[in-house]
Amino acid sequence: MNYAEFFDGGGSLVEGRNIMAKDKKVEQITDMEQDFAQWFTDVCVKAELVDYSSVKGLFILRPYGYAIWENIMAWLDRRFKETGHENVSMPLLIPESLLQKEKDHVEGFAPECAWVTTGGSEPLPERLCIRPTSETLFCDHWSRVCHSWRDLPMKYNQWCSVLRWEKTTRPFLRGREFLWQEGHTIHATAEEAIAETEQMLEVYAECCEKLLAMPVVRGEKTEKEKFAGAERTYTVECMMHDRKALQSGTSHYFGDGFAKAFGISFADKNNNQCAPHETSWGMSTRVIGGLIMTHGDNNGLVLPPEVAPVQVIVVPVAQHKPGVIEKAQELYEALKDAGVRARIDVSDNSMGWKCAQYEMKGVPLRVEIGPRDIENGVCVAVRRDNFEKVTVSIAELTARVPELLGAVQQGLYDKARRNLDEHLFPAFSLDEAKAVQEEHGGFVKTMWCGEPECELAMKEKAGMTSRCIPFEQERLSDVCPVCGRPARHMVYWGVAY
Repeated sequence: MNYAEFFDGGGSLVEGRNIMAKDKKVEQITDMEQDFAQWFTDVCVKAELVDYSSVKGLFILRPYGYAIWENIMAWLDRRFKETGHENVSMPLLIPESLLQKEKDHVEGFAPECAWVTTGGSEPLPERLCIRPTSETLFCDHWSRVCHSWRDLPMKYNQWCSVLRWEKTTRPFLRGREFLWQEGHTIHATAEEAIAETEQMLEVYAECCEKLLAMPVVRGEKTEKEKFAGAERTYTVECMMHDRKALQSGTSHYFGDGFAKAFGISFADKNNNQCAPHETSWGMSTRVIGGLIMTHGDNNGLVLPPEVAPVQVIVVPVAQHKPGVIEKAQELYEALKDAGVRARIDVSDNSMGWKCAQYEMKGVPLRVEIGPRDIENGVCVAVRRDNFEKVTVSIAELTARVPELLGAVQQGLYDKARRNLDEHLFPAFSLDEAKAVQEEHGGFVKTMWCGEPECELAMKEKAGMTSRCIPFEQERLSDVCPVCGRPARHMVYWGVAY
């Protein structure tokens, strides 16, 4: 059957998909209920987000995947500049002697470091680490340029890639090289630095919730889970469709430990030499993995309109008939002129293939127009999040599309919020925590005494790591569920990517 004739004749979406399945050009993906990990990999590859390179663990970001990252970058970069930060660029290589200056930091990253030992054909006098993160580079720079209280605060950000030699790799979630931004700041007082750390965590929370439609839990990492060398690490934790956790952005307060290790000091207003207080914070392309796993379905990607590279795809139906392509082109031009990120597909691919392709790529809204629509002065808008079809007057299309996109954005957030709220369970003993996790997944919230041996017991016996000590605390009970001693905090536990 001709797909164009089928769809123009009013065939149902289910019938259309059955026909499409016979088209060898339509890419099939594994059902997420059958194998979630394979589903994720299928979506990454078949939605044309990534390709594999010739080095294990190093992935190629294809144009569509990079366009998502560009939209995230643009949003974050605007917020960073609004909060007084400037972009800089630090070197790729770190001398081993420089990395060794902060003991806790180097120990935390040592297993993941990759080293350059030869330059050209000559052995180097000192090993050079390919940056896993850039605290030491910023500190070395600040030790030379920070002199007076008038120089502070210094609030920098850089966009770059980093290399961490992971043993197990997956697209977006755990690559050896990945793209990110890393913010680094120094301040005259601890209070200013802590306020900076909290402010930047809120920027990440806004990015997840407003741009990516991913609800978050804001909190502080435990001593065991905090960043190497930090005094405090704050995090935003998101729940994926399979009810596992993803750490989506972190913000760290370093105190003055790095400053003292690197000899950074400034003269205060009384001409006393003081060590500045430092922060660091980062969000990476890992969050794209979170975006896929939060909203995706068995047809592929589902992208929130705010971050989608293509918000609307215009598809002419029965385009071989007179006037159809011309009218579709008019709609496309009108949407583009109205500031919508729109595209049109007038290729000779079948209608069924086009529908499957743009569903796979997660385009939030598909606008279809055929001969009968033109006669009636309407077109049909199909939402990607719920496949709802809305008949829209052609004259009102540019006014209605922003409303529809807003509805898709809110619908995705609400659905993800329900997934989080419905899979958040209290537990009052280690056995109960284990049983809840095994039966339901999600986040298990318990009280905790604060002792590392109880945190380790939860990991070893219940299979969960601490996700965070949430800022919004509840007093579930007075005792730790592991040891029975007095409790200090409520903690969220979960299985994480």
